[in-house]
Amino acid sequence: MTTRITSFIHTSAASILHLALLGSLVTAAPLFAADNAADKHSMHEQPATSTLVEQVRAGTAKYIDVNNATAAGYGPFLGCIAGTDHGAMGIHYVNGTLIGNLTLDPAQPQALIYEPSNGKMTLVGVEFILDSASWLAANNNTPPVLDGQVFTFVGAPNRFNIPSFFELHVWAWRGNPQGSFVDWNNAVTCDGQ
Repeated sequence: MTTRITSFIHTSAASILHLALLGSLVTAAPLFAADNAADKHSMHEQPATSTLVEQVRAGTAKYIDVNNATAAGYGPFLGCIAGTDHGAMGIHYVNGTLIGNLTLDPAQPQALIYEPSNGKMTLVGVEFILDSASWLAANNNTPPVLDGQVFTFVGAPNRFNIPSFFELHVWAWRGNPQGSFVDWNNAVTCDGQ
């Protein structure tokens, strides 16, 4: 018995290191599990952690299954959006009821973004979309800001053929090599549709 305890004590430092490494893998596992395509994306492609990314991830986890998104009033808008020279955005599932809502809630983005792949949809991010005229009228001509992130203004006419708006992408479920709040994501593709 004493020999076993002594052996345990001598290996405890190495065991603590192994447990710490294992603990970090266990902590990261839900991030990989959340992305149905995790097997084709390395750890460095996971989203950078920020308060907003974490809040969006926690608030939208229920939409990993696209069926939950459609049941909540989200529907596909304009098909899969790919950049002309790099990256993509994916398919935006927009909730029309939330478009008119001027409340900024990380758990209720106006659009959920999915990457199509072999008939499956993988949640990769969200987009907050606000009508610019309504927002500016209600907020003393100040652009929207969410957790320190200033929204981008998109004037009209635009390629979506909609009135001018403010938008903010948050890549909460798929890392973006260019940053968690940049519009185009080189780690997202429309090739699998």
